[in-house]
Parts: sequence; C-alpha cells; structure tokens
Amino acid sequence: MAPAAAGDVPLIQSFLRRWRRTPAQLDDALWQQVCRDCPWLRPLDDARIARLRGLVLLFLQRKTITPVAGLELDDAQRLLLAALCCLPLLEFGREGLHGWSELVVYPDAFRVRRSHTDAAGVLHEWDDELIGEAWDSGPLLLSWADVQADIADPQAGFCVAVHEMAHKIDVLDGAMDGTPPLPRDWQRQWARDFQQCFDAFCARVDAGRDTAIDPYAAEAPEEFFAVASEYHFSAPRLLEREMPAVATHLRRFYGPSPFAGAPAPRP
Repeated sequence: MAPAAAGDVPLIQSFLRRWRRTPAQLDDALWQQVCRDCPWLRPLDDARIARLRGLVLLFLQRKTITPVAGLELDDAQRLLLAALCCLPLLEFGREGLHGWSELVVYPDAFRVRRSHTDAAGVLHEWDDELIGEAWDSGPLLLSWADVQADIADPQAGFCVAVHEMAHKIDVLDGAMDGTPPLPRDWQRQWARDFQQCFDAFCARVDAGRDTAIDPYAAEAPEEFFAVASEYHFSAPRLLEREMPAVATHLRRFYGPSPFAGAPAPRP
C-alpha cells in the first residue's frame, strides 16, 4: 500500500480522532447511576464529581476499553471502569492519561508468561497469575471479577484499578520507581519519606512479623507506592496509623480520601 501524501496526514489524523471521540458527552442518567453505585464516588462533593466527570469523558475519548476471553461489558460497566481509573487523577489531572491508549479487561485473574536470564546466562520461564498489570508503554490490564470484589468490600484496603493507575502515573517521569512526577522540593521529601517507610516495612516483612498493610508492598518501591495508594482510597485511617508520613504525601497528591471519615479497622 502506498504511503499517504503529506497533505493527507492531518486529514487522516483528524478522521481517527473523530472516529474515537465517543461519546461526545456522558449520558446523565448513566453517570448518576454510576455515582450512586460506586462506593468511592458517593462521598465525593459536587466539585470533585464535576472534575471526575470531565476526566472520565476524556478517558472514554482517548482510551479503548477491550473486554477479552468472552467478557461483555455494558455502557454502565465501561463508565464505572473509566471512573475508577480516573479517581487517582482528581488532583494530578489529565496528564495522568498520557502514554497509553487501551484498557484490557479479563473476566477473572489471567496468566502472563514471564522470562528472565540470570547472571549465568540461564533462561528461566514461568507463568504469573495476575489480577492487574500496567505495561510501561502499553495497555492497562484488569480482572473484572476483582474490580467487582473491590466494589463489594470498598474499605478492605484493595482497589486494583487504583493500584494499576498508580503505576501509570509513576512511570510518567520515565522510571517506575515509586516516585511520580513532582516539583523538585516535594520530590526530595517524597523520596526520603517513602524510602524510610519502605525500608522499615521490608524489615518487618523479612523478619516474619505480621503487618496491617498488605506485605506485597515490600516487593519493590513501585509496589509500595501502588499498594499505599490503594489504602489511601480504601482504608485511609489504617494507612495514617501505620505510615503517617506516607499518608500525608498521598493526601497531598490524591486529595482527601472518599473514606477519610471512616474508622480505622482494628489491627
């Protein structure tokens, strides 16, 4: 096929933008339904709901939501997924949507093939079972069953959509390292406080001691940030009790948690 002439490229790009620009507006009744049904949206004030609605509309214009493995999603479910993905962007803004174009939704946990070559040159391959994943420059993947489980128990400390969106925000500065793009002074404070909390948490996990926070946070600094983000939205009082410095940074970064007034669960 012959390449398009230079003068045709803007026309083609304009056509593609129009083709993907659906919907132009959100259906009011559907949006109200999602706001009523989603436990993270119900506590938001009018100003934050309006801001979220704008982000969701942009998400639906820019992103393709692709259900796979026989899963079917109706308009309300697609709108719900977009809202959950945009929830961590209420303060950060639309820049958090840069760098990727597709949300892939599996019916349940899914398997990903991994490989690693060790220092001796030996190739190791294995399968990981995941409920979510965020590729550096590729799609965001979610398990629909786990999204539903999070909604059914919204203050349990888990929200897989927030977790994976935290990774997408984290990598915007070129490195997935647990430190998202921040002003320089704040970045230094963030790196210092998160590193101290991460080191202390890892020491506790390595010693075999129980932790109120999911021990998966000890896997790497980027997982520590993503897991802490889940707790900010789903169990903020627990996060404040266990990691006050981290909780303070995340309140500044994400804004107040929808469940800020909920009591912390007993350890």
